[in-house]
Amino acid sequence: MAKRNTAFRVGEVGAYLRGKIWYLQYHENGRRRRPRVGPVRDAARQLAAQINGQLETGAPAALSFEPISIVELRRRWLDHHEHVRRSSVQTVRRYRAATEHLVTFVANVHPVRQASDFRPQDAGEFVRYLRAVKVAPNGHRHSRKRLFLDAGVKYILETCSTLFNFAQRHRHLSPYAENPFRVIEIGRIPIENAKPIFVFTADRERRFFELCDAWQFPLFATLLLTGLRPGELAHLLLPDDLNLETGWLYVRNKPELGWQVKTRNEREIPLMPALVEVLRRELQGRVTGPVFQQRRYYGECEPPLSGLTFAMLKREAARRVCKHEGCLDPPLERIEQLRIKSAIWRDLGAVRNENIRNEFIELARRSGMSEVTAPKTLRHSHSDRRKSWVHSRSSGRGWRRRRRSRAGLRR
Repeated sequence: MAKRNTAFRVGEVGAYLRGKIWYLQYHENGRRRRPRVGPVRDAARQLAAQINGQLETGAPAALSFEPISIVELRRRWLDHHEHVRRSSVQTVRRYRAATEHLVTFVANVHPVRQASDFRPQDAGEFVRYLRAVKVAPNGHRHSRKRLFLDAGVKYILETCSTLFNFAQRHRHLSPYAENPFRVIEIGRIPIENAKPIFVFTADRERRFFELCDAWQFPLFATLLLTGLRPGELAHLLLPDDLNLETGWLYVRNKPELGWQVKTRNEREIPLMPALVEVLRRELQGRVTGPVFQQRRYYGECEPPLSGLTFAMLKREAARRVCKHEGCLDPPLERIEQLRIKSAIWRDLGAVRNENIRNEFIELARRSGMSEVTAPKTLRHSHSDRRKSWVHSRSSGRGWRRRRRSRAGLRR
């Protein structure tokens, strides 16, 4: 009776039969690999030849991957966004907060040792966990906690899916394994309990602005009539970002002072003549500094950095960063540099996002809209007003065009 062949070798790759399954054995980067192939000998020989060719040329082997824990995978992914992709500090902060829920889940609720061990079934359990956990909506420890809205659950799942895409590209998942978050089809999860978008009606808008004082009116009128984000309004500088003679407002990135537009896309916004007059009275002849100052600087009191031009402010920011970095090795992280540069805006007396939000909440409460707490409502109202205007203009042109065509037919 012929002896059964239970092993063979192709160059640096050996193969052996264990039970009815063929396994390969080879060394890659100083580590021994023993991937499982299957019951077919010819398939094992073909794959062994392919891997041997990849080892000879220095390419990664087809079945090789580096097992890694989810905690370490998350650390490498965030480090990649911080130092390679150079994503914004706010984006990295949101990614860290979203993936923190996954780390808590695999550590305390559903233990999973390696990222390659995380299966679609585990992703489904993670969705159930997210729908049961309660969090503070604004992240403050003293805020009343509530369940995640559907949009929040989807954002966390999409972020975790991006994390596992990174694991696939860097060969931290099993060969030919799918992203477990893609399998659960995140895009088909409906959003049923989203927060409603509030838009000002004409009566509410009039009641809101009637309650504004001399400091609040130009600020909130600018938000409504330009559609600016509160952060963009707080970082407008004279004279470059506002030209009242031509009636244009410019939203520009200022990375030297630690601020950039949310989308990093600069834009130009035309100003209505009425808003130009309001801003001219608001500035009272000022030609430097922030367009909108804090309430305490609205009178005769001046901020510490009053009168400095943009070029002088950049030099001051660089000087403060160098002063802190002088005795440090390695140098400061970006988030630390931003914290230092943000003090420039404080010393300029620029209005803060917190000031805008607190003033808006108080005005909304006094005008009978206590459920409205976000100044971004004014941006939504601007968008709705613009759509209505465009629709009315387009409808008017169509009506005039139809009227002319009918007149031509009559002739």
